[in-house]
Amino acid sequence: MIGLAVHETAGLTADEMRAFAAREREGSTDGDGRALLAVHPDRAPASALAPLLSRAGKPGFVVTDMADVDQFVPCGIGLPDAPLYLVTGVDRGDRMANWSPQEALPALAEEGRTPLLLTEGIHWVLQQPEALERNRCFMTIGSRLRKANGALDARTPAVWISNGTGRDGRERRDAPKVGWCWWGNRHTWLGFASTTGRG
Repeated sequence: MIGLAVHETAGLTADEMRAFAAREREGSTDGDGRALLAVHPDRAPASALAPLLSRAGKPGFVVTDMADVDQFVPCGIGLPDAPLYLVTGVDRGDRMANWSPQEALPALAEEGRTPLLLTEGIHWVLQQPEALERNRCFMTIGSRLRKANGALDARTPAVWISNGTGRDGRERRDAPKVGWCWWGNRHTWLGFASTTGRG
């Protein structure tokens, strides 16, 4: 994270980020002591984080028809009032592949889990690139866009791997990609990333 200057995007010093990570690691009760470090989306939006992703030597990108990506904000999810926080018990949700977001959201709630935000999903891949595999990618339906009339936009954000087709361009084949899917659609290669807690 520091090597990618995420702390600068968030308006923090490298020492502040290191101190937070060290303090939380020392007091962590998350299984093997590992948890995902996240920057509050108000400090580091998806548009700033996506280009930091890398796979096969290619940088990440946001699809061209999602210029409003930073307007996809937490929906029904409370975040710690701090620039940095931990996300625990992260799961890619492979078992929900071929479910629609509409089907997955209540199922996650029944399990006591909440969906990841788009920024959290990006942070996960930044810290653990192996979390993103071809044919095993994930949606981040904790982030939604509310339209001017109060209704939720039907698009739901996701992180996957470009095939280099269409507007992506052949040069982006295998690059990490931030895109969207419809609320009611199913995709065999997209799970639903979620967490057991934030703090």
